[in-house]
Amino acid sequence: MTVLNDIPQVSAHLSGGRGCVAELHGIRAQALAGPSEKATAAQHAKGKLTARERIELLLDPDSFREVEQLRRHRATGFGLEAKKPYTDGVITGWGTVEGRTVFVYAHDFRIFGGALGEAHATKIHKIMDMAIAAGAPLVSLNDGAGARIQEGVSALAGYGGIFQRNTRASGVIPQISVMLGPCAGGAAYSPALTDFVFMVRDTSQMFITGPDVVKAVTGEEITQNGLGGADVHAETSGVSHFAYDDEETCLAEVRYLLSLLPQNNREFPPRVPCADPQTRRSEVLLDLVPADGNRPYDMARVVEELVDDGEYLEVHERWARNIVCALARLDGQVVGIVANQPQVLAGVLDIEASEKAARFVQMCDAFSIPIVTLLDVPGFLPGVDQEHGGIIRHGAKLLYAYCNATVPRISLILRKAYGGAYIVMDSQSIGADLTYAWPTNEIAVMGAEGAAGVIFRRQIAEAEDPEAMRARMVKEYRSELMHPYYAAERGLVDDVIDPAETREVLIRSLAMLRTKHADLPSRKHGNPPQ
Repeated sequence: MTVLNDIPQVSAHLSGGRGCVAELHGIRAQALAGPSEKATAAQHAKGKLTARERIELLLDPDSFREVEQLRRHRATGFGLEAKKPYTDGVITGWGTVEGRTVFVYAHDFRIFGGALGEAHATKIHKIMDMAIAAGAPLVSLNDGAGARIQEGVSALAGYGGIFQRNTRASGVIPQISVMLGPCAGGAAYSPALTDFVFMVRDTSQMFITGPDVVKAVTGEEITQNGLGGADVHAETSGVSHFAYDDEETCLAEVRYLLSLLPQNNREFPPRVPCADPQTRRSEVLLDLVPADGNRPYDMARVVEELVDDGEYLEVHERWARNIVCALARLDGQVVGIVANQPQVLAGVLDIEASEKAARFVQMCDAFSIPIVTLLDVPGFLPGVDQEHGGIIRHGAKLLYAYCNATVPRISLILRKAYGGAYIVMDSQSIGADLTYAWPTNEIAVMGAEGAAGVIFRRQIAEAEDPEAMRARMVKEYRSELMHPYYAAERGLVDDVIDPAETREVLIRSLAMLRTKHADLPSRKHGNPPQ
């Protein structure tokens, strides 16, 4: 194959316009082919696609328009002047996903290992600026070895420009990072600044310091996947929102996510025709959710029963599993769903669940996605680890996110909603537009057993039969302060509804709130809890 730097030059004045065009096609063909067939085979041997193959899977057929395909670096020294491939290791441009414009950049690992140099970074800066100006989503397909060491501080400055643009674009356009190879050091911070991170098992890793450095400093031995693989970040660190077994499935899910998001913060998410009837009753909910508040059930099945055609996309599915965050549709309109998961830790709020839900609420609010909150929460998780880990400030993140959200907000209390967790999970008192409850709801400072033990401690202790007295006091407290209509009688719940009618109630309520407008106080920005 012809070496990139040894391109035959055709003299324009000898061959005329046709010769110039032929020269252009020859150069373009080599840029499209990449450095060599050997490099492409090596990429495939690792179970990875090339950058252009990835772009073809992400975008609609024949929609990609490349920018600065013929860009080459200008660096010298360390042998760089002899290697000046076109694209400089990153492919940038725009195309469409289901007919809507999407900007993309993809590292080409075959060229300098996808490492970022000055020209490489400038191309990314340009496509990010274009995405912001055009008001369209930006997808990065990451497969790079970090900063190009031969270019020194210029490469580091290039990353700084990316981070600055990630931050400027935050809440303005959707930003999605797809990890398809290694991502180490400061390079990992760009994905961390974006809205969603996708990873592929075995082939993608993210870490600030690699296994060799970890071993040298701490003596711990660990593999790259054990330190920063897809499963680690999807289950333990929470860095990755989605993890898949192969690139094809991963990129198909990126397309699906884009179909649920607006182009920018000035638009609503796309609405699609819905064949699932608005008035479809869900009698199965009466049996799915036990009336006994101590019995677990799968909240995901409740969500599936309520949303259009049972389809939803769960975000951070494997991290902080005691809370469910999902994007779905109700009557064709995109909604964000936040729900306690009684099947895991009884659905309590803890540090990780609070962080997960807070970020999701902020994302929904930024992109005009209404929020439906399903409550079945016994409180915050007690424990020394939680208190010392800062459950107060982490729980406050969720509280702040809800209080700051101006999108339509509907909360539904299925069973128990106790203490501060009831307030934090978008209660009417912090701004929920509408609050509904099932007739199995229990809203209180704490459970009846605990409350009776505190209020009637003396009577129970002095009784001839303490256990009988305790049972009597529990029953009395529940009948007086925790019956299903107590909150509704005081205007803290707008209506107690038949569970089977939940879908219709939510759809009609969201339709009414569609034109909601709320202004926040004039300020540069808030100072959310950290």
